[in-house]
Amino acid sequence: MVKDGIFLSNRYEVLSKIGAGGMADVYKGRDCMLNRYVAIKVLKKEYREDENFVRKFRSEAQAAAGLQNPNIVNVYDVGEDRGLYYMVMELVEGITLKEYIQKKGRLSNKEVLSISIQMCTGIEAAHKHEIIHRDIKPQNIIISKEGKVKVTDFGIAKAVSSHTVTSSAMGSVHYVSPEQARGGFCDAKSDIYSVGITMYEMATGKVPFDGDSTVAVAMKHLQETMTPPSEIVPSVSPALEKIILKCTQKSPERRYQNISLLIQDLKRALVDPDGRFVDMGQAYDDGNTVMISQEEMGRIRNGRGYDEYDEESYDDEYGEEDESYGDDYDDDGYDDEEEEKYRSRKGSRSNDVNPRMNKMMKILTIVVAVIIVFILIFVIGKAAGVFKFGPGTEAVETDSKNIEVPKLVGENKEVADEMCSKRNLVMEVVSKENSDKYPENTVIRQSIDAGEKVAKKTVIEVVISSGEKEVTIESVEGMDEDAAKKTLKAQGFTDFTVDSEYSDKWENGVVIGTNPAAGEKVTVDTKITLIVSKGAQKKDVPDLRGKTVSEAQKLLASAGLEDGGSSEQYSDKYEAGLIISQSVTPGSKVSSGTSVSYVVSKGKKPADQVKVPSVTGKGLADAISALSARGLFYEEVTQTSDQPSGTVISVEPGEGTSVDIGSTVKLYVSDGSGGNPDEGSDDETQQ
Repeated sequence: MVKDGIFLSNRYEVLSKIGAGGMADVYKGRDCMLNRYVAIKVLKKEYREDENFVRKFRSEAQAAAGLQNPNIVNVYDVGEDRGLYYMVMELVEGITLKEYIQKKGRLSNKEVLSISIQMCTGIEAAHKHEIIHRDIKPQNIIISKEGKVKVTDFGIAKAVSSHTVTSSAMGSVHYVSPEQARGGFCDAKSDIYSVGITMYEMATGKVPFDGDSTVAVAMKHLQETMTPPSEIVPSVSPALEKIILKCTQKSPERRYQNISLLIQDLKRALVDPDGRFVDMGQAYDDGNTVMISQEEMGRIRNGRGYDEYDEESYDDEYGEEDESYGDDYDDDGYDDEEEEKYRSRKGSRSNDVNPRMNKMMKILTIVVAVIIVFILIFVIGKAAGVFKFGPGTEAVETDSKNIEVPKLVGENKEVADEMCSKRNLVMEVVSKENSDKYPENTVIRQSIDAGEKVAKKTVIEVVISSGEKEVTIESVEGMDEDAAKKTLKAQGFTDFTVDSEYSDKWENGVVIGTNPAAGEKVTVDTKITLIVSKGAQKKDVPDLRGKTVSEAQKLLASAGLEDGGSSEQYSDKYEAGLIISQSVTPGSKVSSGTSVSYVVSKGKKPADQVKVPSVTGKGLADAISALSARGLFYEEVTQTSDQPSGTVISVEPGEGTSVDIGSTVKLYVSDGSGGNPDEGSDDETQQ
């Protein structure tokens, strides 16, 4: 297998594998010299190791490279690089005829004829260059997306036929001619046989001969009678069936003698599906041109030794059989015999007729003969369209080529078809092409120029416009503006506009996308708008000072900014719970999603405090000393108490209470006079 990205002969870049066959792998590639996509067939290893095969392959492929025809997958080049033998061919996007038959089951009469005409046109071009395909089968016929039929693998089959092939033989033996099955001489008539089998499969959905092995199928081609297509599919037209049966005669001499004659009958079958114009030669009853039955044909074949095929006697048997078969149905012999009988009868009666009656009989015979001749001329002429009678007939047509071809180019398909029908001509659409000049469904070209004189029912092939060529817009996301335009110009686009948008993803000046978007199919004259990034959009930072936390969070969210969290701090200016400051200055321009943090006030910072010391039960002097040590002042209050005079009874605020430094603490001191200390305290309080 060839790796993607390598170059063959420094010219052909291998892009990707797109298929494989019995003898080669197929890759999509690019011809860097001519800047076009191509198909590259690379021989498989087992073929590359056979020098004789490689030599035949190269010589035959080089011969095929000279073929140039719309119905052939053209061969551009053949070469060798690093031991890889390859063939460069036209890249056709579509499906094989085999896949198309499998998809539809079977094809209509018109489809079979239309495909066959194009297929045979390609084969005809090869035969004129004395190139025989040798492997015509649906797998080697490609139908492009535009409906064009192309024959592939010219020049390869001959090389393959001389090489022992087992992997693909079963696929080809269903279409092989009897002379190929015997290993005999092959010529253009062998391709015609394979064409007939291919047409049979198109019309019926199956091959005429099948079996469990290649040998079994090959023997059926040699010995068995083919089931007529109409017995499988009754709707197969008589003309098409006769064409198929003539192509698949076991004797090459009974087939079409060249592919051009086959094409003529195929075109006639399109306009006259019930016609009896197919010349089956000795397989037809003389005079009536009615094909003999399959049973009678079988008896004839068995009587002539059709079931006995061996290497030495095959050609001789056919030669002798043809000669004797012709003698049995000789026209001259038949006429002479009948004339002799007539003369004998006439002679026996001549003596019984008097001279006057004899003269009268001669005159009557001449008159009757003249009348019969005129009747025959009239019947034949009318059938051929020479004589026309009836309303609107102005003259008798005597020239079979007196119909002037109308100008179809530029006309709508339906209008052109009607123009041909009115002139007793047949218009056939052979393909569709993109066109910048002609609208969709309009005739671009016609096979016969306007003004030429042709016979009636002549087929005029036309090419129909499918509109302007559509191109899939490539993605230019992430490129700068110049690079994006260069990429799109390479696709054929010329009309550009530029628009700008903010983008959090792309930096300023980078292309975000296009309108129409990448991946859409448009015509090359479509205006393409490049959308270029202006970078991330800047946001105004809100002022959070003096706001509560919930208010700040709402402001940040509406501005597209992130909440960066909070911290706390004492403040003489802001009450507790209000924001004192923020990490980003209010009014600044920042990118979307920028984080902003803030500080929340805890209120005023309290003054320094100390705890009231334990002085109860101490003397006044000691209590005062303890208070002074903590920066507290005292107020002495005397109370009646039975404790010694000057003893501190209690304090206010109580011991252990935190108070500001410099605060005054009341000392309740005993006067030593006895009594209830509580009452004294109450009296003092009241005073």
